[in-house]
Amino acid sequence: MPGLAYLFERFPAFTQTFCYREVAELKRQGIHPKIFSIRKPTGELSQAWDSELVRQVQCLPNEEGLSKEVGRSIRKNRLPSSIVIAIEEWGKQTDFLRLYQAAWLGPRLQEIGIRRVHSHFAGMATRTLYWVKRFFGIDFSFTAHANDIFSPKEFAVNLGKLVETATAVVSVSDFGVRFLQERFPEYAAKFHRIYNGIDLERFRPADFAASIPLIISVGRLIEKKGFSDLIEACRLLKSRECNFRCEIVGDGPLEPELRRQIGLSSLAEIVSLGGALPEKEIAERLAAATVFALPSVSEKAGGMDNLPTVIAEAMAAGLPVVATAVAGIPEMVEQGKTGFLVAEHQQVALADAIERLLGDILLAREFGKNGRARARKLFSIEQSARELAELFASREGPLP
Repeated sequence: MPGLAYLFERFPAFTQTFCYREVAELKRQGIHPKIFSIRKPTGELSQAWDSELVRQVQCLPNEEGLSKEVGRSIRKNRLPSSIVIAIEEWGKQTDFLRLYQAAWLGPRLQEIGIRRVHSHFAGMATRTLYWVKRFFGIDFSFTAHANDIFSPKEFAVNLGKLVETATAVVSVSDFGVRFLQERFPEYAAKFHRIYNGIDLERFRPADFAASIPLIISVGRLIEKKGFSDLIEACRLLKSRECNFRCEIVGDGPLEPELRRQIGLSSLAEIVSLGGALPEKEIAERLAAATVFALPSVSEKAGGMDNLPTVIAEAMAAGLPVVATAVAGIPEMVEQGKTGFLVAEHQQVALADAIERLLGDILLAREFGKNGRARARKLFSIEQSARELAELFASREGPLP
C-alpha cells in the first residue's frame, strides 16, 4: 500500500511487541509502510525480529540535532512562513519538541509521497502527527490503548484535539470505543474497534503436566495490574493448604513493595517475581503453567487496563484465565467457559476461582481449549492486520 507510514515513540521495543507484530504482519501481507521512530531502540534486539525491517527504521535526530537541522531549514527559507511563525510563537513552552519533530518529519514524508501516517497511543508520536497535519496537511490516525484515553496527561495538544484532527481513531476494545464515543459524541463515527493481534503459532498449548500446579501472571509491576490482590489470594490459598506455585513475570516501580508483601505473607518459597522476559520465554512459561491470573484494577487517577494482550497470549497457550471484569476484559474471557471473572479487589473470590481450577485439571483443560479457540477467532494478527489495512485504504474509515 503506497503512501503509508508509521511514527512510533520508540521502535522496536520489548515493552510494545504488539507494535512490532503489527508492522511485521502488514509486511507479510504485502503492505510495506515506511517506519519512523522518535527515539532510538535501546539496543536490545529480539532474535525473532526481522533484521531487515529493523534496519529500515528511520530515527529522528535527538533534541540537539533536531534544533540544529530545523534551525538550518528556517535560515535557508526551506520551511513555509506559517511553520516558522508557529515555532516562534510556541517558544520553549511544554511540548515544543513536537513542533520541531513535525517540521523535520513533514518534508521527508512529502518527499516519499506519504499520504497517511499511523501511530500507537495518544502520546508523543500522535501529538507530533497533529502538527504534521497542521503544517503539511498529511492525514494521520492512531490506536488508543488504555491510560492514554482513560487518564490522559494534560498537554496543550490534548486528547480532544487529537481526536478532532485525526482521520480515524482505533480502540483495541468495544469498551474503549464506547468510552470515546461517550466522551466525544460529535466524532463518534471516527472510532473503530480493532483488537490487538497476536501470532498464535508462537504459543504452544500448555500440557498441564507440572507436578506442582503453577499460577502465572505477566505484566508491569504497577497499580492497575492488581498484583497485590494476587499475592493476597496466594496467601489465602496457602492457608487452605493448596499445593501450588505462583510466578509473576515483569518489572516495575512496585517491585520493592510487592517483595515486602510476599515476605510478610511468608510466601517467599511459593510466590516469585521473575522479572521481565522476552516474548519467547514468556511463551515457554505459559506452556508450563496451569492457570493464568490477572486481577486488573482501576487506579485512583482513573487508569486501568483495556484489553491486556497477555490475556490473549494466555488463551492462545490454552490456559484457563482468572481475571477481573474491568474495561474490555469481559470481551476476552467468557465466564464459565474460558475462565472466571471476579470483581476487582475481591481477593477471596479471586482465590476461590483459582482454587477451583487448581483442583479440577479436567475443567482447566476444557477452559484452556475453549480459550485457545476463542483467541484464534478474535485475536489473530492476520485478522487484525487486514482490518487495519482496510482502515488505511480509506481516508474516511474502513471499507464496507
